[in-house]
Amino acid sequence: MYILEADIILLGFSSIEYTDFIFENTPVKVVALRDSPRIDLVGVEVGPFEEGKEYFIRFWIAKQLEKSGLVRLSEDGSISAAGLYKIQWKERIQPAYQLSPLPERFYPKLRYLLKELKEQSKEGIEKIREYERVKQLSQDIITCRLKKIISLASSSEYSEQILKNMTVEEQELFKELRRIISSWQSKILEETKS
Repeated sequence: MYILEADIILLGFSSIEYTDFIFENTPVKVVALRDSPRIDLVGVEVGPFEEGKEYFIRFWIAKQLEKSGLVRLSEDGSISAAGLYKIQWKERIQPAYQLSPLPERFYPKLRYLLKELKEQSKEGIEKIREYERVKQLSQDIITCRLKKIISLASSSEYSEQILKNMTVEEQELFKELRRIISSWQSKILEETKS
């Protein structure tokens, strides 16, 4: 999914807020665990539900209905610790000027995973360890990608192909870094012209 810079500006969102909004409102498949009449939410109607049948509803609604025991997510496309290990490994073996592709809506899913694990960490020491492990793994992925984005942004040439493997959030960062670096270089070179 491509998000236009104008869309983000018009809505007054940062790219991070915008991708979180899109993620929360993405339809996901759920299975009804019991029959239920139609539910009226603020501006949204869901149901009625028939036990055992599959439905597509927005992620944020699905999570609330799951907590109440009404539905079970059959696919939420979430990220697991095992998935993060694979992403980290792929990112580390890439050359310094190449980013590996990330799963769709990676950062919102990552933030959601960390939030869920942090809540679960109240349950005991094993959950605390899992949260810390995933948090460290996430930080490693982010740091590795950030170093590459900074290098690419300071490079004098880049192609649109480079942007292809960046998430929307990373593209926004890349463009801002390029603007700052270009401005700084211009100021330095102007001083030497005198």
